[in-house]
Amino acid sequence: MQVHNRDLAVLFGRLVAKQLPGERGLDAWRSLLQAHATLMRRLDTDLQKETGLALADFDVLAQLAEAGGELRMTDLALRALISRSGMTRRVARLVREGLVARANDDADARGVVVALTDAGVARLNETAPVHLRGVAKLFVAQLDDQELAVLERALDKVTVDCTFG
Repeated sequence: MQVHNRDLAVLFGRLVAKQLPGERGLDAWRSLLQAHATLMRRLDTDLQKETGLALADFDVLAQLAEAGGELRMTDLALRALISRSGMTRRVARLVREGLVARANDDADARGVVVALTDAGVARLNETAPVHLRGVAKLFVAQLDDQELAVLERALDKVTVDCTFG
């Protein structure tokens, strides 16, 4: 049952005003969320349509490649776009598809290492150009160099604060 009541909007407005005086940053926050959701949906749709690979699967392969081919499962979960809880199932499926392999960490028997297979490298080689064309068209081309630099610095600050704050 949904409640449709103007008082709820007033209540929410008060909550916002208390936590964000003058609604400072609220529009920027909403724009960031909307842009992120829109970009992720579009990049995922385009990648699946052209290659049959989901964006979250591509992200796992790309994270492994950027790390030199393998990562501990815990590190992969920290880097990836998907939740930690979804990582185990996703990696299990990618193992079944032959794109990654799992093994116990030699240095720590409790840990699991995930590594790209030759098939995973080939799949990444096939899909990366499609994904990167989408990033270039849908994101990079929309901003000039100065805007990109400001956005990068601002988001890096937020990331550092959230990570270490």
